[in-house]
Amino acid sequence: MLTRRGFAACALCAIGGFAATGAQAQNAATSGVKRKILQQTDGPAEGWVTIIVEAEIEAGAQVARHTHPGIESSYILEGSSELDVDGQEPRKLEPGAGFQIPAGTVHSVKNGAAKTRLIATYVVEKGKPLASPA
Repeated sequence: MLTRRGFAACALCAIGGFAATGAQAQNAATSGVKRKILQQTDGPAEGWVTIIVEAEIEAGAQVARHTHPGIESSYILEGSSELDVDGQEPRKLEPGAGFQIPAGTVHSVKNGAAKTRLIATYVVEKGKPLASPA
């Protein structure tokens, strides 16, 4: 059963399943979410990697509660979603909205009635999964 806390907008959060190593990505079994790594660069410091991802979340899709081993910064290009971050009130995200999720913070997203597209930048520890279920 999914609850309000069970939805995620980590946009990419929708990215569960990518490994923060090399330029390789494993497809996550997240139904209704398409993701594409646009750029991956070592740094900003040794042992860290910066990954820029484009994500599309289908209408009505949900991104389950998850965390990242670093910071996620995302920007909504089109569509609308509800972002649920532990310890905060749910936020409606629309085009032009940006958000940041601190490392290790549980969050989820519930998409609206239309496809949502976003760009997410992750600065995460190298070698760890980009997202882990919460």
